[in-house]
Amino acid sequence: MPSRSRARVGAAAVDSDSDSDSGSDSAAVGRGQTRQRVIEAAADLLAREGRDAVTTRAVAVAAGLQPPAIYRLFGDKEGLLEAVAEHGFATFLAAKHVDPDPQDLIEDLRDGWDLAVEFGLANPALYTLMYSEPTRATSPAFRAGMEILMGRVRRLAAGGRLRVDEELAATLIHATARGAVLTWLSLPEDRRNPALLTTLRESMVAAVTNQKPAVQDTGPAGAARALRATLPEQTTLSGAEQHLLREWLDRLASEG
Repeated sequence: MPSRSRARVGAAAVDSDSDSDSGSDSAAVGRGQTRQRVIEAAADLLAREGRDAVTTRAVAVAAGLQPPAIYRLFGDKEGLLEAVAEHGFATFLAAKHVDPDPQDLIEDLRDGWDLAVEFGLANPALYTLMYSEPTRATSPAFRAGMEILMGRVRRLAAGGRLRVDEELAATLIHATARGAVLTWLSLPEDRRNPALLTTLRESMVAAVTNQKPAVQDTGPAGAARALRATLPEQTTLSGAEQHLLREWLDRLASEG
């Protein structure tokens, strides 16, 4: 049977381990808070004075730290800028409104496009930083935003409103919004015509959507009936392939 002294030693060891874990957690929280303070200071400098103003020394002063702290937290200036860009993607993601069942799919597409453009115009320096490097597409927040966009595209496809492949549609939507913002920002203020944004948006809508649903009834059955109706017009498939496809479509259509 263990002695009382040994039990006390064991209890003390457990307490010591708990204190150590607590200290590690506190240190991690403190480091995270400091890192966020630096990112916000850098983002503020970027917005007020432009990218050239975001030096490690200026950011350190704004955040109330010594310059070496920036290197410990981010590695170098590029690491800090990467973190600021990720902060931008996360901020934009938080502003996105997702309606899982919009009444008007086309208006929902327009609203999402407008939101992306408005964010860029309201945050020109941050937006330019976010999209200045192709590698930023690996950002977790960027990928989450693209998933929201893909959700809109899938709803368009399911409603029979999508004119092109889903992947191409998402690329066109993203590219036109990004291009609209960067083109607008590159123009002198006296040449910034709002019609440019409206025309680009409507050109995108016309390129990726049908004016009327290609499928009147949503769901697999409606899509199967629409495809079955146009099957005799295509020549890509062999006779045997057409026969097999028609059998599958008949089964899917009957479920509706």
